[in-house]
Amino acid sequence: MNKVGLWLGRRIGDYLSRRTHTDSTSMPTEPGRLAAALRPGDVLLVEGNTRLSVAIKYLTQSTWSHAALYIGPALGRTNEEGESLCFVEADITEGVRAVPLSLFHGLHTRICRPLNLSPEDLEQLLNYACARIGHQYDLRNVFDLARYLFPTPPVPLRWRRRMLALGSGDPTRAICSTLIAKAFQSVRYPILPIVKSGPSKDPACPGCVAELLHVRHHSLFVPRDFDVSPYFDVVKPTLAAGFDPRRLIWAEGEEQS
Repeated sequence: MNKVGLWLGRRIGDYLSRRTHTDSTSMPTEPGRLAAALRPGDVLLVEGNTRLSVAIKYLTQSTWSHAALYIGPALGRTNEEGESLCFVEADITEGVRAVPLSLFHGLHTRICRPLNLSPEDLEQLLNYACARIGHQYDLRNVFDLARYLFPTPPVPLRWRRRMLALGSGDPTRAICSTLIAKAFQSVRYPILPIVKSGPSKDPACPGCVAELLHVRHHSLFVPRDFDVSPYFDVVKPTLAAGFDPRRLIWAEGEEQS
């Protein structure tokens, strides 16, 4: 990308990253409960409140516009306020960076957890993400996303996922879901693989048919895929904290609409 394109991409990135009023689909989780429920390797989905979030939610027809990988204390670094930099994310203006949990306070979130990762695979997953800190955001995707905000036009549903896969393909650039998808693919953990039938490799059953998983290209992943994936558990911090419906305090009077 030439200097003019880079300058323009950054200006568009600044515009898209500005916050705007949006009606959240749910209340945010209390920060203490969210922190207590998180484990290294978890993917935190976020319902963002920026112009960029509007574009991603429109194109993916989903609540979730952003994803960040929880790495816990892997980096051993804190910010100026003393908060642990415990997430790795791809930011539109600052690129791949480590951020604290407080960045997501006040936003509706969801924890998606991979299951049965070995300690070695978990370490490799976290190392992969941490090694990408400092990489740039794929500014070509900024141009792609910006086209759907001036104003947002009708785009056929079957094309929307690919609207997020029009970037440069440069391995030193990333968008949030691509970064995390590549991290999980580095340890061969499935997200939403393409499943096809093929001959079984079982020598005892030469005529059998088996399901074969094919890796989906990392550029085609969006935040919602971690939510709908059959290989990630959805963790609800309120339930994980020991929810007891008998301890709730209900207001007396008429029902609220």
